[in-house]
Amino acid sequence: MKPRIGAWVLAGFAAACAACSIAPPAAPEFASYDFGPVPQPAPAASLRRILLVHDASAPVWVDSTLIHYRLAYQDAPRPRAYADSRWVMSPALLFSNRLRGRLAASGTGSIVQPGDGTRAGYALRVELEEFVQVFDAPGRSRALLQARVLLTADRELVAQKTFRVEQPSRTADAEGGVRALIAASDAAIDELIAWTRQNLKD
Repeated sequence: MKPRIGAWVLAGFAAACAACSIAPPAAPEFASYDFGPVPQPAPAASLRRILLVHDASAPVWVDSTLIHYRLAYQDAPRPRAYADSRWVMSPALLFSNRLRGRLAASGTGSIVQPGDGTRAGYALRVELEEFVQVFDAPGRSRALLQARVLLTADRELVAQKTFRVEQPSRTADAEGGVRALIAASDAAIDELIAWTRQNLKD
């Protein structure tokens, strides 16, 4: 006896449903951010120095592509991360690349990095201690960047300083935090470049 066509259709439909139920879930979509175009610096005279700029270091919780925030009004010691937004690389690397580009464009001598094989008279090290969006209230947030910077010459400490910059977020979400953190980074780099130039010797 031949099976009826309707039975075959129902069987096929059931198999398709079963396949759908065991298929892996679709990968989540993330909004990805970098620091955007480098701002144009004001013209400055070159100091004719070779400056080695190391990659910035950061605590383990900062050294990832996650975009972090803190709820200062509720649980300040606990950093949290947005589920659907990411940096394209770690903030430490984004900051390092931005710093090198800004230094090179500012006339602060020749900028090199480890592995270039060039002997440098000075070396700059940056440690990002805080790089986070802070919520002081449910609808109000700010970016907080804190970095410790060391300038050395022939492995001898020339100067060190801690930079702390805050920028208000226009919106209390991931995009607002990103834009505020970029602004805080550029403001910190402005201060860092001025400080570096003051401490380099012609």
